[in-house]
Amino acid sequence: MREYLRLLKFVKPYLSLFTLAGICMFFSAIFDGVSLAMIVPLADKVLSKQKIIVPTKLPAFLAGFVDKLNNTEAMVLLKYMAIGVLALFFLKGIFGFLQTYLMSDIGQRVVRDIKSKLYAKLQALSMDYFTHKRGGELISRITNDVRLVENAVSYGSTDLIYQSLQVVLFTVLIFFIYAKLALITLILLPLISIPIIKVGKVLRKLSRKGQEKIADTNSLLYETIIGVRIVKAFNMEDYEIKRFNQVNRDYYKVAMKSIKRNLILGPSTEFLGAIAGVFVFFWGGKEVIAGRLSFGVFGLFLGSLLSLVKPFKKLSQVNATNQQAMAASSRIYEVLDAHQSVAEKENADELTEFKNNIVFEEVWFNYGSQQILKGINLEVKRGEILAIVGPSGCGKTTLVDLIPRFYDPQKGRILIDGKDIRLVSFKSLRQQIGIVTQETILFNDTIKANIAYGKPGASLQDIEKAAKEAYAHDFIEHFPCGYETVIGDRGMRLSGGERQRIAIARALLKDPPVLILDEATSQLDLESERIVQEALNRLIKGRTVFVIAHRLSTIRNAHRIIVINESRIVEQGNHESLITCDGLYKRLYQMQELRR
Repeated sequence: MREYLRLLKFVKPYLSLFTLAGICMFFSAIFDGVSLAMIVPLADKVLSKQKIIVPTKLPAFLAGFVDKLNNTEAMVLLKYMAIGVLALFFLKGIFGFLQTYLMSDIGQRVVRDIKSKLYAKLQALSMDYFTHKRGGELISRITNDVRLVENAVSYGSTDLIYQSLQVVLFTVLIFFIYAKLALITLILLPLISIPIIKVGKVLRKLSRKGQEKIADTNSLLYETIIGVRIVKAFNMEDYEIKRFNQVNRDYYKVAMKSIKRNLILGPSTEFLGAIAGVFVFFWGGKEVIAGRLSFGVFGLFLGSLLSLVKPFKKLSQVNATNQQAMAASSRIYEVLDAHQSVAEKENADELTEFKNNIVFEEVWFNYGSQQILKGINLEVKRGEILAIVGPSGCGKTTLVDLIPRFYDPQKGRILIDGKDIRLVSFKSLRQQIGIVTQETILFNDTIKANIAYGKPGASLQDIEKAAKEAYAHDFIEHFPCGYETVIGDRGMRLSGGERQRIAIARALLKDPPVLILDEATSQLDLESERIVQEALNRLIKGRTVFVIAHRLSTIRNAHRIIVINESRIVEQGNHESLITCDGLYKRLYQMQELRR
């Protein structure tokens, strides 16, 4: 029940629309009952020309209405009924359209809101969240899980309210007609709920499993489409096809179990309803033969009772839909309730333009139980180029990731111009920082939009200027559409060197005072590296730069080099001073020279 109430929270902003839809459902259900009640005068007065006999004592207004019908001529009554049927179906059609339209509108609004909230939450979550989650799994939350919630809101809620109203209406009708028989019948009806409850519990478990299998499928698709070059390079197409087929089969098995249990609800509820119906048919038939009940009234009782079967059947399907939606809702709330480990302080200060220095004070950091940085003390002055070297996995990238607060240290602090970066807003902090990494991230958009990504309002003139400084303008002009060329997913239409130059142009246009270069040329051939290095030399001019270097020959002109090993700074100095010491830097440098 708690999960269902959480699910309904998504509907709360549209309570007025929901109420209006409920009113339309109420009138639609009333018209269903009235149209069915026309059986009585049609069968008794018009066709049989007999009096309407109701064994139950009716309220005064209903008793008077029945007397009036009994005293009306058959032909006059037939004319009134002909007009009444047309009016009823016309009104029922209007209210039926309105209820369906309004509930569909609410469902679409809820889907829109959930998707927006999920995406906004994913953008707000810290980097460590994404290290533990698969991309395809998160995509599944926004696509498949939200679709299941939409089904529950648009169709499940409609049926839940409308069919419940019909149950109440027809139950009231049968009590008005023949209370004793109605009471006996309703004792049998709870039997119908037994399979609904039992199958519903199983469906909820199966639905969660099914959604997990869809997440597995999405993750596999995401990985293999993004990594298609590697799949083909290593001749792994058959292996990936087998992997996908296995995941696909797993989902099929879970889906069929769910479908089987869902489908069995209908026949089982119908059969149990038929048992109750046969009992009533036999009992009521005896009453008609004995003259204690008119044929028309018995027809209305039987019709009302049979009309209860459809709502119960629908409600069993609603239960199945809601169980699936609750499983989806819990997965959606897993994201919405996720803890933001790196959060912006309330009423955070604005960081003014960087002027003096960046200081690491006794900084410790670890991923889970793995220690990455231990007691880092470091000061980098404005305009200084600091190179960071060391073996793979020693914490170089983690060190620079702490500056824009992708992560926060467990101990110690980082100061910019004497201000703890945890006390300033993300926006003002990250406006001061530009990043160029070895894995260039570009978007499936135009070259112009990718360069202006950090500065959306930039003019074409400024974009072209940045591209020229990054040595990218010439190759961009060779494309038929120039700067309006769409570069494909992750910039697949460009070479590695071209992608890197677009990234450098993006950083140049942003014009940040602090720059982080994370092995920006490590994956390039010598010619591309030369061009990109020239572009980088322009980029770093007049800025404070943190350079993570794979090729040590590229950092010889750095003002200072720090060497990290076993989570600590073990050496620091310029190239000349470090090369004269018999330390780790000298050994790394000599190893690279031997490979050349």
